[in-house]
Amino acid sequence: MDTTIDPQAWVYVAVQNPGNNETIIGQYDAEHDIHFIPLFKDRDAAMQGILHLAKNRGQTMEIQAIIFEDLINYATQAGHLLFVLDGSGQILSKRAPNGQPL
Repeated sequence: MDTTIDPQAWVYVAVQNPGNNETIIGQYDAEHDIHFIPLFKDRDAAMQGILHLAKNRGQTMEIQAIIFEDLINYATQAGHLLFVLDGSGQILSKRAPNGQPL
């Protein structure tokens, strides 16, 4: 499996409260004490994968495209890892906040 992601490539994330107060949805793995941002390489996988994410009740959510380099900057500021997921929610690769594979 190719784990390389071009920094200028579009990837897909779930966004909570789209519009003025939007935030990229992160996840927390309590068993391993890990905060991560789930991302998808294509929109179809994101649309399927969003069903497997933990969400806050009453919050609207949508899939949005983002340049991978911009997501890296966001993850670095938040201190979150980046997990590339498939449509079934399975982890394809794990990345440090700087985008480098773990």
